[in-house]
Amino acid sequence: MLRSLYSGISGLRAHQTMLDATGNNIANVNTSGFKSSSVQFQDTLSQMTQGGTAPAEDAAGGNPAQVGLGVQVAGITTNFAQGAAQNTGRSSDMMIAGDGFFVTRNGNANSLTRAGAFDFDANGRLVSPDGGIVQGWMADNAGNLATGGALSDIALPKGMLSPGSATTAATMEGNLPKEAAPGEQLVREIEIFAADGTSSMLSLSFTRTGNGWTVANSDGTGATAALAQQPDGSLTGPATTAFKGVNVNLSGLTGYAELRTVSIANQNGRAAGTLESFTLGADGSLTGAFSNGTQQVVAQIALGNVTNPAGLQKNGGSSYSVTANSGAIEFGTPGSAGFGSISGGMLEMSNVDLSQEFTNLIVAQRGFQANARIITTGDEILQELTNLKR
Repeated sequence: MLRSLYSGISGLRAHQTMLDATGNNIANVNTSGFKSSSVQFQDTLSQMTQGGTAPAEDAAGGNPAQVGLGVQVAGITTNFAQGAAQNTGRSSDMMIAGDGFFVTRNGNANSLTRAGAFDFDANGRLVSPDGGIVQGWMADNAGNLATGGALSDIALPKGMLSPGSATTAATMEGNLPKEAAPGEQLVREIEIFAADGTSSMLSLSFTRTGNGWTVANSDGTGATAALAQQPDGSLTGPATTAFKGVNVNLSGLTGYAELRTVSIANQNGRAAGTLESFTLGADGSLTGAFSNGTQQVVAQIALGNVTNPAGLQKNGGSSYSVTANSGAIEFGTPGSAGFGSISGGMLEMSNVDLSQEFTNLIVAQRGFQANARIITTGDEILQELTNLKR
């Protein structure tokens, strides 16, 4: 039988694979995070019809003569080039700008994906459309992250709490009027909190004396502090005094004329609060805004990467798993060496180039037609051979 028939068959099979890969690329042109594939061909084993000979003194050497036996698919490579950004405005949509993959957990196995169209399930866990749970590190009550440790599910459940903390320090600022008459009082109040979040009022009374000011609790109990008036408008006295267990910093007070701007600038306690919203940082940190007015890091999303991304296996659902040739997953924080940054409210679009894919369709179609012509021509030759017997 003619070798060209089998060469033509191998060409049909190879170009059919090219058509399949191109069709899949075009079908996923609007799939978030999709990476296109390309097919590489290589020739198959060639049949030796004449071996090579060495040159002699009176004769030239001979080159080997070989007839190829067709074509085969060498491999199908995934193109991991960055896709364009699509602005969605959804806070749970995320895009990686640079290298790396989101890490999701399905059962006990981790998967990698570039598709960041995430949402929250009934338990407040951040999940992908196929049910994978996004992995990262959760912060403790103080907002501290144990990055580099074991990964855990990213969860922002409804009613997530920011615990209250006791007020231990406060700061005074502003001016006490130098021209105030002896006995004149200025009262300033600020809300303070116990360790369990219970609130009360700290009320401080500033009383003008003959040579300065006296600071005390308005109820007349507890410590007092004396501030001496200086000619240049400054006040001297203790830098810090404890009132109701709160260390109040008095060093920022002045005693110039005509100004009554004394106030309690801030205090470090707070009541308990519930999570109201969150924002995503370029480093993957999720900062929660709580009803008590505090903003605190609650979690950080992890990224994964492998030495050879082209060696990853596609699992469907825009996710990948490691293989023997991809290397193990290395975890890191967004923005660190080898990992891209994360943008919130955006998705990475497919990196399919339609103009290239339509060109590939033409190339595959013409290649398929040419190999079909080889089979047709071989069939005509065989027909001529069978007609010799007539």
